[in-house]
Amino acid sequence: MCGITGIFDTRGDRAIDSAVLKRMNDSQHHRGPDEGSLHIEPGLGFGHRRLSIIDIATGQQPLCNEDGSVVVVFNGEIYNYQDLIPELQALGHVFHTKSDTECIVHAWESWGEDCVRRFRGMFAFALWDRNQQCLFMARDRLGVKPFYYALLDDGNLVFGSELKSVLAHGGLKRDIDPHAVEEYFALGYVAEPRTIFRQALKLQPAHSLLVRRGQGTALPQTREYWDVNFSLGSKVSAEDAQEELVTRLRESVRLRMIAEVPLGAFLSGGVDSSAVVAMMAGQSAEPVNTCSIAFDDPAFNEAAFAQTVADRYKTNHRVETVKSDDFDLIDTLARLYDEPYADSSAIPTYRVCQLARKHVTVALSGDGGDEVFGGYRRYRLHLMEERMRASLPGGLRRPLFGMLGRIYPKADWAPRVFRAKTTFEGMARSSVEAYFHSVSILRGPMREALFSDSFRRQLAGYDAQNVFDRHAARAGTDDPLALIQYLDIKTYLVGDINTKVDRASMAHSLEVREPLMDHPLVEWLATLPSSLKVRGQEGKFLLKKSMEPHLSDDILYRPKMGFSVPLARWFRGPLKQRVRDAVLGPRLAETGWFNRPYLEHLIEAHQSGARDYSAPLWTLLMFEAFLRQVVDKPAAYTPDALSESLAVAA
Repeated sequence: MCGITGIFDTRGDRAIDSAVLKRMNDSQHHRGPDEGSLHIEPGLGFGHRRLSIIDIATGQQPLCNEDGSVVVVFNGEIYNYQDLIPELQALGHVFHTKSDTECIVHAWESWGEDCVRRFRGMFAFALWDRNQQCLFMARDRLGVKPFYYALLDDGNLVFGSELKSVLAHGGLKRDIDPHAVEEYFALGYVAEPRTIFRQALKLQPAHSLLVRRGQGTALPQTREYWDVNFSLGSKVSAEDAQEELVTRLRESVRLRMIAEVPLGAFLSGGVDSSAVVAMMAGQSAEPVNTCSIAFDDPAFNEAAFAQTVADRYKTNHRVETVKSDDFDLIDTLARLYDEPYADSSAIPTYRVCQLARKHVTVALSGDGGDEVFGGYRRYRLHLMEERMRASLPGGLRRPLFGMLGRIYPKADWAPRVFRAKTTFEGMARSSVEAYFHSVSILRGPMREALFSDSFRRQLAGYDAQNVFDRHAARAGTDDPLALIQYLDIKTYLVGDINTKVDRASMAHSLEVREPLMDHPLVEWLATLPSSLKVRGQEGKFLLKKSMEPHLSDDILYRPKMGFSVPLARWFRGPLKQRVRDAVLGPRLAETGWFNRPYLEHLIEAHQSGARDYSAPLWTLLMFEAFLRQVVDKPAAYTPDALSESLAVAA
C-alpha cells in the first residue's frame, strides 16, 4: 500500500521542478512512511511513498521494465500476481523482483490498455511509456483505491492518491464547484468524477485514461473497462449457492492473506467481519489477530458480539473503548479527507484503524458486504414501497401521494416505517427518485431551503438526483433490488465507504483489504436471483445461511447496529455551542451560499428537541471545517502540519 503522485507535461518535455514533486510526494508521507522515491525525466515526474507489504527487499518504486522505457507508480495490491508472473515470463518478460508492481509494466507491454482486465485486486496506478510517449492511468473496478487528477492551465497534468498531493503542487485553482456542493449536501460526499474543486477530478472506478504527449489542450475521455452485470439468471439451488459462496469466500480471503508483515482483521461482531474472520481462521496456522472498538454508550456497543466470535475462533483479540464524546477529530478529519465528507462513522473507523496499526500492518475488513449481499435495512423498506408503487398506476399515484406528502406533518421521532410523510413522498416518485430521496441527508425541499437565492442561480437547475439518474440509465436491470444495489455500488460504496476506510487507514499507515469486494465474487453474486439476497424481512439471506455452520445465530440474525456515534446528543450537549458557532458563524456566512434563517431553524429545532436534525447539522459542521482547514490553510498539506494534526488526534 502506498501513495503515488506525479506531474506530466502534456505539451512537451519541459523540466519538472523536483522541489514541487517532492512536496507533492511528502504530503502523502502517512500513506507510505517506509520509503520515498522520485523518478524525473524531461516532461515527467513520478513520486512514490512506500508502505512495504510484499517483496520488501526489492519492491521499491517507481519501478521500470528491463530497458527503463516503461515506468510505473502503483498504489494497492494485485492479488493474482503469482499467477501472472509465469504467464508473462512465458511471453519473454524477465522479472527482477517478486513484486506485484512489476507485473503491471510487463502486462502493459504485452496487453496494452487491456492489461487492467487481467488484474484482480485493488489498485490505482500511473504508467509512462517513453517509446509511445503516453501516460496511462487506471483505477480498480470497485474504487477501493483513490486517484485524483487535474489538467492545469499551463498544460501540466498532476495526479495523486489524495487530493492533498494535487493541492500541494500549488497550481490548482481552489474554485469550488457549486454542483459538487449540491451533491455533498444531498449525499454526504462529492460523487465521482467530480471533486469539490472545479479543476480537479476523480478517476472513476473501473476506468482508465490514456494521455499522449502533444495531443491537444484537452484531456481525452476516460475509458470504462468493466461493469457489474445484474443478470440474475442463475438457476442454482439455494443449497448449491451456499456451498459455492463459502468456496469463493475462502479463496478471496486466502488471496488477501498474502503478506510479509503482520496481518489481522477488523471484527465488529457484525455478519460481514465475522464471516471474514471465520474464513481466515480456517486457513491460518496461527491464531488470527483481530481488533474491535467498544463504546462506553451501550446503545452503540457491539463489543460482546465481537468477543463471541473471537472466543469461538481463539483469535488474538484486542479491544479498546472509545468514549461516546470522542468528537475531537473534526478538524483532523477535514484535513485527512481534503473534501467535505459527512459520514460521522469516520470517527470510530479512524479509531479502529489506530488500534489495529499498533499490532498489524495489514487488516482484512467486511466492507462491501451490505451492497453485494443486500444487507441494508433501506433495501427492505424500498422493496416494500416498490410493491406499493406497482399496485397503483403512476398517473394516479404521483398526484395523490404528492399531495399527501406535502400536507402530512413530519415525524422524525418515529421509526421510518411509521413516518407517513416519508412514505407518501416516496410513493409519489419513480423508483430511482424514491431511492435517492431515501438516502439523501438533506432532501430536495431541505436543500431548496438551505441554499441562498444567489447560490441556486449558480446551480442553474442542477440537482444531485442527476448522479443516480446517470447510473440508473446504465444499470441494465429493472429488478427493484438489483437496481438499487447497482446504484450503491456506483455511488455510496465508492464515495462513502471506500473513501472513509482508505483515508482512516492510511492516516495510520495501515493497509485494509476487502475480500467481499473481490470482483469475481461480485460478478457471480450478480447472476443470482434477488430472492437469495433479500427474502422477506431478512437481508443477506444467502450469506447468513452459508455462515450457519461457522457463526452462531446470535451473530447472524440479530438486528443490525451499524458503526455510529451519538450525534443527536452531542449537538444538544457537549457540542451545543460548537455546532452553533460553526453553522451560524462567519465562515459559512461569507460564502453567501446559505439561507441564514433556515440555518437558525435547524439549530433551534434540534437543540429544543423538536426535530432530530443531527445529520444535516453534522454535514454543515464538516463543510465549515473543510473551508477552514483546506480552503483557508494551504499549509495543512505540508507533512509536518498533517503529522502534527494526527499526533493531536492520537
